Amino acid sequence: MALDLIIGGIFALFTGALVAIPACRHSLGRPVVYGLTAAACGVILTAAVLGPGAGLGPGAAMERTLPLGIPWVGAHLRLDALAAFFLVVINLCGAAASLYAIGYGRHETLPGRVLPFFPVFLAAMNLVVLADDAFVFLFAWELMSLSSWALVMVHHREEETGQAGYVYLVMAGFGTLCLLLAFGLLAGSDGGYVFDAIRAETLAGWERSLVLVLVLLGAGSKAGIVPLHVWLPLAHPAAPSHVSALMSGVMTKVAVYGLIRIVFDLAGPPASWWSVVILVIGGVTAVLGVLYALMQHDLKRLLAYHTVENIGIIYIGLGLALAFQANDMPAGAALALTAALFHVLNHSLFKSLLFFGTGAVLTATGERDMEHLGGLIHRMPVTASTFLVGCAAISALPPLNGFASEWLTFQAILISPNLPHWGLKFLVPAVGAALALAAALAAACFVKAFGITFLGRPRSPAAAMADEVDGFSLGTMIALALLCVLAGVLPGLVVDGLSGVAVELTGSRLPAQASLPWLSLIPISPARSSYNGLILLVFITFTSTIIATVVKRFASSALRRSAAWDCGFPDQSPATQYTAQSFAQPIRRVFGRAVFGAAETVEMPEPGSLAPARLHMRLRDRIWEYLFLPVAAAVEAAAGRANAIQFLTVRSYLTLVFAVVVLLLSGLALWR
Repeated sequence: MALDLIIGGIFALFTGALVAIPACRHSLGRPVVYGLTAAACGVILTAAVLGPGAGLGPGAAMERTLPLGIPWVGAHLRLDALAAFFLVVINLCGAAASLYAIGYGRHETLPGRVLPFFPVFLAAMNLVVLADDAFVFLFAWELMSLSSWALVMVHHREEETGQAGYVYLVMAGFGTLCLLLAFGLLAGSDGGYVFDAIRAETLAGWERSLVLVLVLLGAGSKAGIVPLHVWLPLAHPAAPSHVSALMSGVMTKVAVYGLIRIVFDLAGPPASWWSVVILVIGGVTAVLGVLYALMQHDLKRLLAYHTVENIGIIYIGLGLALAFQANDMPAGAALALTAALFHVLNHSLFKSLLFFGTGAVLTATGERDMEHLGGLIHRMPVTASTFLVGCAAISALPPLNGFASEWLTFQAILISPNLPHWGLKFLVPAVGAALALAAALAAACFVKAFGITFLGRPRSPAAAMADEVDGFSLGTMIALALLCVLAGVLPGLVVDGLSGVAVELTGSRLPAQASLPWLSLIPISPARSSYNGLILLVFITFTSTIIATVVKRFASSALRRSAAWDCGFPDQSPATQYTAQSFAQPIRRVFGRAVFGAAETVEMPEPGSLAPARLHMRLRDRIWEYLFLPVAAAVEAAAGRANAIQFLTVRSYLTLVFAVVVLLLSGLALWR
C-alpha cells in the first residue's frame, strides 16, 4: 500500500508538470502548481514514514514492476528502509520548498521557465531512490540532472548563468557516464541489470575496486566532493532560491544515496582500503569546503561551498562505517552509518532554511552581496531569527540538530582505536582533527554571514528600506527552524527511526533510545558518553532568563547615548563597519597562500597626499586552474584533431566502423 501511494505521488508530480505548461500563463497557475506539488510530496512523505523506514524491522521491503522501460523487462521499483529514509528527506524539503515558492514565486519574472520543471525535478529524485534496476536508476538520474539544469538556466541571458549551466551540464554528463560504466561492471558478463541479479553477481577484486572509483566519480561529482565540486558555487546562485535549497539540501543527498546503495548494498563486502579512500576524501572536502566558504561575500556562494563541507562530514561517517564493517565491527559500523544518515537529514533541514532566508533577503533588498546589506534584524526580525537558528545549527552548536549528528560522528571516531589496522589508527584521528577544524571554521563563517547581513547599520539604501516577506515564506522558515530544534533536542527519536537502515546495511543497530530517561542519547554505553538535548535546552533557557532578569533588575537605569563605534574614524558612514572581508582576513592569511594562492598588495599614498590607501587582494582557485582548465584545453585540442574525421570518404568510414566493432568484440571475448 505504501509503495502504491508513493508511485501515485510521483505520477501526481509529473501531472503537475503538465498542468504547469498552460497554467504558468495565469496568475493562479503558480499557487495551483506549487500547491499540487506540496500535496504530492506530503502523500509520498506520509507513505515513506509508514513504510519500511519506520523501524518495522530488517528486510521489510515492497516491490513493484511497471510495464515501462526496457521491453520484456519493465521498470523495477523497491521500497526498503534505506529508500524510505531518503524519500522522507526528499519530500519533507520538497513540500517545504513548494510552500515557500507560493510566496517567493510572486517575484519570479519568468515563471514559465520554472513551474514545468520544478515538479519533474522532485519526481526524478524520488524515482532515483525507488529504482530497483540500473535502467530506471540511470534514467531517473539523468532526468534529475536535466530538469535541475533547466532550473539553473532560468535567467539564461545572464553571462554568469550561461557559464554555470555549461559547467553543470558537463559535470552531470561526466557523472552519468561513470555510473553507467559502474553498473556495466556490476552487471557482469550475464548483463543482469536488476538489482537482485547484481547482488547475486560475484566480481573479481579489481572489478569491485574499479566500481568504487567509478561511483566516487559519478555520485561524488553530483554530491560535490573535492575536487569535483566546481559546479556548486556556480549553479546554486544562478537558480531561484527554492530550487537552490533543493539542489543543495536534497539533490546532493540523492547522490549520497547512490553511493550508499552501490557501495554498501550492490558491490558486495567492502575491501579494507575502501574506507581509507572515502575518509581522506571526506576530511579534505570538509576542510576545503569551509575555507572556500569563508572567502565568499555572496550569500548563495557561501552556502554552496558550505554544502561541500557538509558532504565531507557525511563522507567521514560513511568511511568510518566501511572501516568498521570491513573489520567485523558491526556495532561501530551501525554508529558511524547512523551518524552519517542523521547528518543527511540535518543538513537538508538547516541548509534549506538558510537558502530560504537568503531568498527572503534577496526578495526584500535585491542583494546577495553581504557588503551591501546590514541592519536587517530591525527590518526583517522573523527572517533574522530563523536565519540565526539555521546559522547555529550548521555551526554544530548545541542543542540544535547539527551538533547531535556531528557529536555522533565524533563518538564513532573515539572507538576507532579498536580497529586492528595501524593505518586506520593514525588516519581516523587525523580525520577527526580535520572535522573539528571544519566545525570551528564553520562557526566563524556563520558569525560573519549573520553579523554582516543582519547586524550593524544598513550599508545600502536597499537594506535600509527592506520589509519583511510574505506569510508563506515566513511560515516555512519558522517550521524548518522548529524542526532543527526538535531534531537536536530529541535526537534519540531520529536514531531509532534510522535503526531499520542500520540493520539492513550493517546487520546491527544502536540501542533503543526512546525509552531512556529524560530522552537522553546514549549511542554506546552511559559510562562512555551520553547527550541530553532536552536538559541542555532547559538549562540554557533557565540561565539566560536568570541573567537577563538580574541585569535588568540591578543594572543602572541611566540612559546614555553615543555614536556607534566607528573603528577609530570620525566618519559616521556605514562603510567604517566591519566587513565580510574583515572577518575572512585572519583565516585568509593563515591558509590563503597554500589553498588559494592569495596575494595582497597595499597602495600607500605619499606623506601629505589626500589620496586614499588601497588594499588589493587576489584569490585563485587552484583546483580550477590546475585540474579543470588543463583538461578543457586537452579536450579542445583533441576535438580539433578529431575534426578531420568528418572529411573521410565512405570507404574510410566503413573501415573505421569495422575496426571499432572488431575491437569491441575482442574486448568482450577477453572479458568473458
